[in-house]
Amino acid sequence: MFHRSLFPRDLFAELDRLQREMQQANEYSPSIRGSGRGGFPALNVGGTPRSIEIYAFAPGIDPASIDVQLEKGVLTIAGERPPAPRDEKTAVHIDERFAGRFRRVVTLPDDIDPNAVAAKYRDGVLHISIQRRAAAQPRRIAIQ
Repeated sequence: MFHRSLFPRDLFAELDRLQREMQQANEYSPSIRGSGRGGFPALNVGGTPRSIEIYAFAPGIDPASIDVQLEKGVLTIAGERPPAPRDEKTAVHIDERFAGRFRRVVTLPDDIDPNAVAAKYRDGVLHISIQRRAAAQPRRIAIQ
Protein backbone atom coordinates (compact mmCIF):
# COMPACT_ATOMS: atom_id res chain seq x y z
CA MET A 1 0.00 0.00 0.00
CA PHE A 2 1.26 3.46 -0.92
CA HIS A 3 1.54 5.79 2.07
CA ARG A 4 3.03 9.22 2.36
CA SER A 5 2.95 11.32 5.50
CA LEU A 6 1.51 14.82 5.32
CA PHE A 7 4.49 16.02 7.31
CA PRO A 8 7.65 14.15 6.25
CA ARG A 9 9.99 13.23 9.08
CA ASP A 10 12.93 12.24 6.90
CA LEU A 11 13.96 15.18 4.75
CA PHE A 12 16.43 13.10 2.72
CA ALA A 13 13.79 10.48 1.88
CA GLU A 14 11.46 13.26 0.73
CA LEU A 15 14.23 14.78 -1.42
CA ASP A 16 14.92 11.34 -2.93
CA ARG A 17 11.21 10.94 -3.77
CA LEU A 18 11.15 14.40 -5.34
CA GLN A 19 14.21 13.57 -7.45
CA ARG A 20 12.58 10.33 -8.71
CA GLU A 21 9.40 12.23 -9.63
CA MET A 22 11.43 14.84 -11.54
CA GLN A 23 13.31 12.12 -13.45
CA GLN A 24 10.02 10.40 -14.35
CA ALA A 25 8.57 13.70 -15.54
CA ASN A 26 11.50 14.20 -17.89
CA GLU A 27 11.39 10.72 -19.41
CA TYR A 28 10.40 10.88 -23.06
CA SER A 29 9.55 8.07 -25.41
CA PRO A 30 8.36 9.38 -28.79
CA SER A 31 7.43 6.01 -30.28
CA ILE A 32 3.98 4.55 -30.73
CA ARG A 33 5.41 1.39 -29.14
CA GLY A 34 5.79 3.01 -25.73
CA SER A 35 5.31 6.22 -23.87
CA GLY A 36 6.94 7.65 -20.79
CA ARG A 37 5.01 7.37 -17.55
CA GLY A 38 4.04 10.35 -15.50
CA GLY A 39 3.18 12.79 -18.29
CA PHE A 40 -0.03 14.78 -18.53
CA PRO A 41 -2.38 13.96 -20.00
CA ALA A 42 -2.00 10.21 -19.52
CA LEU A 43 -2.16 8.44 -22.89
CA ASN A 44 -3.35 5.09 -24.15
CA VAL A 45 -2.16 4.43 -27.72
CA GLY A 46 -3.17 1.38 -29.71
CA GLY A 47 -3.92 0.21 -33.19
CA THR A 48 -6.31 -1.88 -35.20
CA PRO A 49 -5.81 -3.09 -38.77
CA ARG A 50 -7.80 -0.02 -39.92
CA SER A 51 -6.80 2.76 -37.51
CA ILE A 52 -4.63 4.14 -34.74
CA GLU A 53 -6.59 4.94 -31.57
CA ILE A 54 -5.30 7.46 -29.03
CA TYR A 55 -6.98 8.25 -25.72
CA ALA A 56 -5.77 11.24 -23.69
CA PHE A 57 -7.16 11.43 -20.15
CA ALA A 58 -7.56 15.16 -19.46
CA PRO A 59 -10.40 15.82 -17.00
CA GLY A 60 -11.31 19.37 -16.10
CA ILE A 61 -10.00 20.92 -19.30
CA ASP A 62 -12.08 22.96 -21.73
CA PRO A 63 -11.87 21.09 -25.06
CA ALA A 64 -11.52 24.42 -26.88
CA SER A 65 -8.21 24.98 -25.07
CA ILE A 66 -6.68 21.70 -26.33
CA ASP A 67 -4.58 21.95 -29.49
CA VAL A 68 -4.21 18.76 -31.55
CA GLN A 69 -1.85 18.80 -34.54
CA LEU A 70 -0.67 16.13 -36.94
CA GLU A 71 2.39 16.96 -39.01
CA LYS A 72 4.74 14.58 -40.85
CA GLY A 73 3.59 11.56 -38.86
CA VAL A 74 3.91 13.26 -35.47
CA LEU A 75 0.82 13.88 -33.34
CA THR A 76 1.06 16.71 -30.79
CA ILE A 77 -1.48 17.30 -28.02
CA ALA A 78 -0.93 20.59 -26.18
CA GLY A 79 -2.83 22.95 -23.92
CA GLU A 80 -3.02 24.39 -20.45
CA ARG A 81 -4.81 23.26 -17.32
CA PRO A 82 -5.75 26.07 -14.93
CA PRO A 83 -4.84 25.74 -11.26
CA ALA A 84 -7.57 24.61 -8.87
CA PRO A 85 -9.25 27.47 -7.01
CA ARG A 86 -8.05 27.80 -3.42
CA ASP A 87 -9.02 29.64 -0.30
CA GLU A 88 -6.12 31.91 0.71
CA LYS A 89 -6.44 30.83 4.35
CA THR A 90 -6.10 27.12 3.62
CA ALA A 91 -2.69 25.54 4.12
CA VAL A 92 -1.85 23.03 1.38
CA HIS A 93 0.12 19.95 2.47
CA ILE A 94 -0.16 17.80 -0.67
CA ASP A 95 -1.07 19.03 -4.13
CA GLU A 96 -0.91 16.24 -6.73
CA ARG A 97 -3.26 17.77 -9.32
CA PHE A 98 -1.32 18.89 -12.38
CA ALA A 99 -1.77 22.54 -13.38
CA GLY A 100 0.03 24.45 -16.12
CA ARG A 101 1.03 23.95 -19.74
CA PHE A 102 1.27 20.46 -21.13
CA ARG A 103 2.44 18.86 -24.35
CA ARG A 104 2.51 15.21 -25.42
CA VAL A 105 4.09 14.03 -28.67
CA VAL A 106 3.52 10.64 -30.32
CA THR A 107 5.31 9.41 -33.44
CA LEU A 108 2.87 7.49 -35.65
CA PRO A 109 3.49 4.73 -38.18
CA ASP A 110 4.04 5.59 -41.85
CA ASP A 111 0.77 4.04 -43.05
CA ILE A 112 -1.62 6.61 -41.53
CA ASP A 113 -3.87 8.83 -43.61
CA PRO A 114 -3.40 12.44 -42.38
CA ASN A 115 -6.67 13.44 -44.08
CA ALA A 116 -8.73 10.93 -42.07
CA VAL A 117 -8.43 12.13 -38.47
CA ALA A 118 -11.29 12.50 -35.98
CA ALA A 119 -11.05 13.93 -32.45
CA LYS A 120 -13.79 13.86 -29.80
CA TYR A 121 -13.77 14.99 -26.18
CA ARG A 122 -16.25 13.48 -23.73
CA ASP A 123 -16.24 13.10 -19.95
CA GLY A 124 -12.62 14.19 -19.64
CA VAL A 125 -11.29 11.84 -22.32
CA LEU A 126 -9.96 13.05 -25.68
CA HIS A 127 -10.30 10.28 -28.28
CA ILE A 128 -8.31 10.68 -31.50
CA SER A 129 -8.83 8.17 -34.29
CA ILE A 130 -6.50 8.19 -37.31
CA GLN A 131 -7.36 5.92 -40.21
CA ARG A 132 -4.70 3.91 -41.99
CA ARG A 133 -4.29 4.37 -45.76
CA ALA A 134 -6.43 2.10 -47.93
CA ALA A 135 -3.31 0.60 -49.50
CA ALA A 136 -2.17 -0.51 -46.03
CA GLN A 137 -5.50 -2.20 -45.17
CA PRO A 138 -5.42 -5.96 -44.95
CA ARG A 139 -7.21 -7.63 -47.87
CA ARG A 140 -7.92 -11.12 -48.99
CA ILE A 141 -6.22 -12.28 -52.18
CA ALA A 142 -8.22 -14.64 -54.36
CA ILE A 143 -6.36 -17.74 -55.53
CA GLN A 144 -7.03 -18.74 -59.12
